[in-house]
Order: sequence, then C-alpha cells, then structure tokens
Amino acid sequence: MTAVDESAIWSHEAHILARISDSLEAANYMFIRANSSGDSDIDPPEPMWRPGVAESEPTKPVMASGAELAAWFGEMNSI
Repeated sequence: MTAVDESAIWSHEAHILARISDSLEAANYMFIRANSSGDSDIDPPEPMWRPGVAESEPTKPVMASGAELAAWFGEMNSI
C-alpha cells in the first residue's frame, strides 16, 4: 500500500478553483483598499483551506507608501 499525500483528496481542478477564489478575494480587497478613505481598516482575506496544507498564522500585508509607489512608477516610466 502506498502513502498518498493529503493534497490528493482534491482534484487538480479543485486546487485551481481554490487558487482562483483566493485571487478574486485578494483583488476585491485591494480594490476596496485603493478606493476607500484611509480610515477603513478591513482585514485581508484568508486563503481557502486546502487539504495537505498546514494552517499557519496569517500575516498582514504591508502596504507601500506613496513615495515608494511614485519611485516604482518612475522606474517603470524610464524603461
């Protein structure tokens, strides 16, 4: 009898759908953050549970400052 990884419980399609779901939630979160006043403090979305992946302590994303964004766009403009 061979050992099967827990992630094999889901099909490849289910893993892809979970990835798509996480990406959509992250995009919605970024849209809300970008289009709301600085006073709104919403929590970032948690990734969908996946079999075979241990639960870890979620990390809060670090937002770039206005100066960092301006510098980045300046670099992109000079390419």
